[in-house]
Amino acid sequence: MPFGLKRYQTSGHDHAINFCCYKHLPYLGSPASRYLFERALENARRKYQFEIYAYVVMPDHVHLLVSEPPIESLSKAIQALKLSVSKQSPQRPFWQDRYYDFNVITQQSFLDKRKYIHRNPVRAGLVESPEDWPHSSYLTYLSQSQTTVFITMR
Repeated sequence: MPFGLKRYQTSGHDHAINFCCYKHLPYLGSPASRYLFERALENARRKYQFEIYAYVVMPDHVHLLVSEPPIESLSKAIQALKLSVSKQSPQRPFWQDRYYDFNVITQQSFLDKRKYIHRNPVRAGLVESPEDWPHSSYLTYLSQSQTTVFITMR
């Protein structure tokens, strides 16, 4: 682990996580690659039994709002997720080595992070409103119907 980086992943808190494609290249730039990531995310959710509260897949990075897995560390689940996507993609290397992890302690922080995640494609200028970006949990909240990634709504 890099000097000064301390993770608190057995705290019982939720986590806002983001990680980037290698050198911020748009490896997730196509709908097919974003769908591949979503399938891998759902598989990781099932295997490691963590909750996903929000996510967005951007062309060069990903944001997640998740719980801690009860059976393994969150870092192990993220490592497995990233490895799964890497193995299914032709780009090498696919991901930056590290990821950002923020412990979400308060309800207000949870709501702020969820809003930030859902508005990310709008801020990036990819769409006019969050419902126009299909590779996010926003539509699940809007329609109350599940898609590729099972979202725990709260």
